[in-house]
Amino acid sequence: MTHDIDIARIAALVGEPARAAMLLALGDGRALPAGELAACAGVSAATASGHLAAMREAGLLDAKQQGRHRYYRLASAQVAALLESLMLVAAQNPARVASSRVDPLLRAGRTCYSHLAGRLGVSICDGLLAREALHIDDDLAHFTPLGLALLDDFGLDTRALRHQPVSKTCIDWSERRHHLSGPVGVAIYRRCLELGWVRHHLDSRAVSVTETGGRGLRDWLGIRWPGDAESVPAHRAGT
Repeated sequence: MTHDIDIARIAALVGEPARAAMLLALGDGRALPAGELAACAGVSAATASGHLAAMREAGLLDAKQQGRHRYYRLASAQVAALLESLMLVAAQNPARVASSRVDPLLRAGRTCYSHLAGRLGVSICDGLLAREALHIDDDLAHFTPLGLALLDDFGLDTRALRHQPVSKTCIDWSERRHHLSGPVGVAIYRRCLELGWVRHHLDSRAVSVTETGGRGLRDWLGIRWPGDAESVPAHRAGT
């Protein structure tokens, strides 16, 4: 019965709209101050302080003091995975979640606890699948020798994958298809940042593909991204 009570407590914390808004704002792995989280949730500073204290006590958030400000971030990747799973379940009810309500910028590309999600993350995973670089079994991506070579060509250090060429995946809540998570997903995202292929939107988890990124995605995986000079209309595999 104790476990049921713990589950109910976490569910109640996450399910409150203001707290959910704060958690989602932290979903890309950033650390944000209380004032910014209050603005994201549309509540007063005092109300936000109470919410943040409750979530920290429950193990959903970590906090770090820097000067006069305290910065909050998700306590673990498991918390981020919980949020993504809840969004995936919620998005499966078309009567309540119309696609028009999904921010088109977030749907096109966003960060999910330091890996790429949305259509961008799914397109990268689809591009690797199309090249037989990996296959997915039970939500795990198994890389082939060709896949390791493609990651090497991209500039990733794949030595750790040679003995166990496996990565985690997530079902993307907006696209309903897999994107890469885990260390490989994080490494791809960081490499895209290093190469200038993606840029962040201020005060949002959204990321956009740059002109350089459009060419790079085409050359690396044959992804035709809107905005690339040689792009064709984007489509998802299997449609």
